Amino acid sequence: MVHMPQSIYDQIRRHGEVAYPYECCGILLGQFNDGTVTTHTVSHAVPVPNASATPARHYEIGSKDLILVMREARAAGCEIVGFYHSHPDHPAQPSATDLREAHWLGCSYVITAVIQGRATATRAFLLTGKSEEDKGFAEEELCPAELSD
Repeated sequence: MVHMPQSIYDQIRRHGEVAYPYECCGILLGQFNDGTVTTHTVSHAVPVPNASATPARHYEIGSKDLILVMREARAAGCEIVGFYHSHPDHPAQPSATDLREAHWLGCSYVITAVIQGRATATRAFLLTGKSEEDKGFAEEELCPAELSD
């Protein structure tokens, strides 16, 4: 389950609309609740540039951006709990490419479908498995709400 303030949920959806017709991407910071990877609380969504050579069909978070956000998270007492991206004119479900390029086991991957420039569905998927060989996505509940900061 992924908990996040409504304002972050809205920010992620707006980012997808602004980036349309290209895929947007970003990093989710927060905490693994109770030390488990089954429940996350997102406290920040950090938009990053899409470093892909084909941004209309693919997203890529550059290594420099990832390292910078990891340092910022550590300084703020947060962890990377997931990632988000948009699917322009495609459903909010992981593609084969999304699975192949997802490596953060136990993290959430939030996908927003942006149809003709408007955010429609936003869904979350937990990257499950114990290794690259058996990883997979399992849909998880996404709970946007006004949380106390």
